[in-house]
Amino acid sequence: MTRVYLALGSNLADPLHQVHDALDALDKLPSTQRIATSSFYRTPPYGPPDQPDFLNAAVALNTQLTPEALLDATQRIELEQGRVRKKDRWGPRTLDIDIMLFGHLRLNTPRLILPHYDMHNRAFMLLPLLEIAPDAALPDGQRLNDLLAELDTSAIRRWA
Repeated sequence: MTRVYLALGSNLADPLHQVHDALDALDKLPSTQRIATSSFYRTPPYGPPDQPDFLNAAVALNTQLTPEALLDATQRIELEQGRVRKKDRWGPRTLDIDIMLFGHLRLNTPRLILPHYDMHNRAFMLLPLLEIAPDAALPDGQRLNDLLAELDTSAIRRWA
């Protein structure tokens, strides 16, 4: 089994419902067990500001799936929950599931970059992740706590 960390986000179609449905779908993945789920956080949008705040969370899984099989599964969950992929990368969405870390694997393919290519710049990913994995580090040993300390977290709040 490999420990994997996912980032979940939603800002359309009842985000709380979207994330709960995503957690239920993740629980049904084969050869996979959800180990931990962070609190839910309200965060301003990363990208165009003219959209609703996001609900963000992090999930820890143990899985026997390959990175590509997990990506296929998470993208299927997104589509089943109404995700429409557009050219506008950081626009509003019903559900976004990103693989942040897949064990200590480093991978760079046209479909998947591990660790997540920009997680070091995204407090809305790191804050929930560190809640469930306080000692988490990148494969090169860089501690995520140190990365988060360099980012502004002042606009991130617990989801009420």
